Amino acid sequence: MTDIGNIIKKLRLENNMTLEQLGDRVGVGKSTVRKWENGIIANMRRDNIAKIAEVFNVSPAYLMGWDNNVAPISGGTKQKKGGISIPVLGRVAAGIPIEAITDIIDTEEITEEMASTGEFFGLKIHGDSMEPKISNGDVVIVRQQNDAESGDIVIATVNGDEATCKRLRKYRDGIELVSNNPAYAPMFFSNEEIITKPVKILGRVVELRAKF
Repeated sequence: MTDIGNIIKKLRLENNMTLEQLGDRVGVGKSTVRKWENGIIANMRRDNIAKIAEVFNVSPAYLMGWDNNVAPISGGTKQKKGGISIPVLGRVAAGIPIEAITDIIDTEEITEEMASTGEFFGLKIHGDSMEPKISNGDVVIVRQQNDAESGDIVIATVNGDEATCKRLRKYRDGIELVSNNPAYAPMFFSNEEIITKPVKILGRVVELRAKF
C-alpha cells in the first residue's frame, strides 16, 4: 500500500485540487490528506479510500496500485492496455515546429484514447515559477493547439524566446500569462502586443507527471 500516497498526490495535482479541497470532499482535514500523500496510511479507513476513488472517478483497486493500466478480458485474466509513446522535450525553441525539435530527453506513455484526440508531447519543466503545483524537473503532457480557455495552463512563447509554462487569463483587451508562484509577477500583453511581439500558444497542459 506504500504507492497509494503517490497515486493520491498524482491524481490531486492532475485535477488542480488543493489538500484542503480534497479533504473537504472526503470529510477529513488537509493535514490528514498530507499524511496520506507522505505514505502515513496505517489508519486509513476503507470508506475513505472509496470516497477518494469516487472523487477522481477511479476504482479503489487503482488507488491501491492493484489495477494500474490493466483491462479485463474473457476467462478472468487481464491484459495490459495499449499505450502510445510521446517524446519528452528538454525545451521548446520558438519558431521550430514541435515535430522538428531534436532535444528529446525521454518518452512518456499516454492512452490510445487520449492520443486519438490530437497531437501530444511532453515537456520537462525548468524553474520554480509554477510551484507548488508544478515543480522543477516535473514533466507535463501537452496537447498541441494554438488557443486555450481562460484558466488553462499553457505552453507559450513570447517575443521569440524559449517556451514557458504559465496559466492563461483572457481579457477583452489582451491576455495575462500567470505563474503559480507569487514571487513572479503576471505578464500582461495587449491584443496588439500579442501580434507584434508575438505571443504564441503552442499547447495546453492536460496532465502532470510529477517526479517524486
